[in-house]
Amino acid sequence: MAFGFDLNITWFLILGAVLTGYAILDGFDLGVGALHLFTKNDTDRRIMLNSIGPVWDGNEVWLVVGGGALFAAFPDVYATVFSGFYTVFMLLLFMLIFRAVAIEFRSKEESPLWRKSWDRAFSIASILIALIMGIAIGNIIQGIPMGADKEYSGTDLDLFTPYTLLVGVTTLALFMMHGAIYLSMKTEGALQNQVKGWINNSIIFFVICYAAATMATLIYFPHMAQPFKENPLMFIVALLNMLAIANIPREIHHGREFMAFISSSVSIAMLLMLFAIGLFPNLVISSTNPDFNLTVYNAASSQKTLGIMLIVAMIGLPFVAAYTISIYWVFRGKVKLDKMSY
Repeated sequence: MAFGFDLNITWFLILGAVLTGYAILDGFDLGVGALHLFTKNDTDRRIMLNSIGPVWDGNEVWLVVGGGALFAAFPDVYATVFSGFYTVFMLLLFMLIFRAVAIEFRSKEESPLWRKSWDRAFSIASILIALIMGIAIGNIIQGIPMGADKEYSGTDLDLFTPYTLLVGVTTLALFMMHGAIYLSMKTEGALQNQVKGWINNSIIFFVICYAAATMATLIYFPHMAQPFKENPLMFIVALLNMLAIANIPREIHHGREFMAFISSSVSIAMLLMLFAIGLFPNLVISSTNPDFNLTVYNAASSQKTLGIMLIVAMIGLPFVAAYTISIYWVFRGKVKLDKMSY
């Protein structure tokens, strides 16, 4: 597989980078949401909520940027996927909205019933969002029924297969691990000790799911492994992924939570890179006929559009990155509850 520099591949890389940024940033706060109900103490739940409070909405900006990039660079993919997965995406959008409402409303009343109800809503929404994103990735890997007209010809139930559900659960496990590591950076005392136990359990959960998903992919969808057979150097990405995961318990043991978070972030980046390498040059695979696959070439905008949008991206993305970095810098350190907290 040879990568030549052209606008189509450049936009494939930009889209991958933006979605990787989203997975790393929103991944940990979805993980925090999935773990939220493991604590019973109201103060601990508030600490967990406030660990992501200043950043969760900024993290979702990367999802919006990714959707915009997909629409601008590969409109046929945007049209096919968003129309074919319409019901599922509406559920995803509803969960994103419901999760935001739960975060904002949760501490508005002192009533235990009120708070527990919004806690459940926050946690369930976070879990479903992670599952839906993983299911979407699973469908891209296995392919969707699509003809020459670029229209999805399946049903909503066709999107939920044992394989796509496995990828969904694996994504949830990954985000739970990532979220637990983030919480270990933001908490202290008894809660931090409890969180460290979650990290070990979530790593085991993720490794089991990841091994199962990898075996299923290699057995049932060998096209994802073909680029690695053609270019063995690509296996370095898989090796880096395994080393990053293996380094997490070591860093936690030595009390270096930030380095553990970096390792977890690298693991997410390498996983998505493996996915991108296996998929390239396709963006959507047709399970009906490989000739109907949507690729970075036959589904892209015109070269003029790609060129103009590249200039826009080069101007806009640094601002998004600068905003993200500044927010994390301002709200660095352990969570301290005060009257302004959630």
